[in-house]
Amino acid sequence: MADNLNMTVTRRTEFGKGAARRTRRAGQIPAVLYGHGTEPQHLALPAHETFLVVKDHANAVVTLDIEGTEQLALVKDVQRDPVRRDIEHLDLVVVRQGEKVTVEVPVHVTGESYPGTIHQLELMTLRVTVPATRIPEVVEVSIEGLEDGAIVRVSDIPRPEDATIEDAPEDVVVVVSVPRASADDLAADEAAAEAGAAAGATSEEA
Repeated sequence: MADNLNMTVTRRTEFGKGAARRTRRAGQIPAVLYGHGTEPQHLALPAHETFLVVKDHANAVVTLDIEGTEQLALVKDVQRDPVRRDIEHLDLVVVRQGEKVTVEVPVHVTGESYPGTIHQLELMTLRVTVPATRIPEVVEVSIEGLEDGAIVRVSDIPRPEDATIEDAPEDVVVVVSVPRASADDLAADEAAAEAGAAAGATSEEA
């Protein structure tokens, strides 16, 4: 679980594409903060700090210092340049202490399945409802010792603390299997062994 992050931001008084470009040239990222029936606030965030926040923390919750007033906010959406991948704009949502939010949390597979098997991740993220200040960075799914044909469903996953997983309990998260090439090789080896045994029996009879 990520530590609470702090960031000093300023209000924006200019709007539009030209103003946004000027904001970015000044080393800041345009953002809008909304939620809980409040009027949207147009903000400028420090570019480097913002980059580190969204790079290292999924669903980051940040304490914004808006010209002396603190406000807790969840990073809801990050808009990037499609080519350079630079951050162009952020959407932030107002959250209250103790309030629960529903967010997409990445799935992280731990452990090693039975030798000779591989795992296929069917769901990259899970929808989790959790207190805004306790959002887990990942949901861990263990495949330790699982054999060919094993399936891990949502219902099999331990819930993060104070959290509820909103995906259907029967949804498949991970499948463990023998790689197809390995399975084909095994079948070929077995067929060759059976053919050899049959040939040997024929020779003995002759």
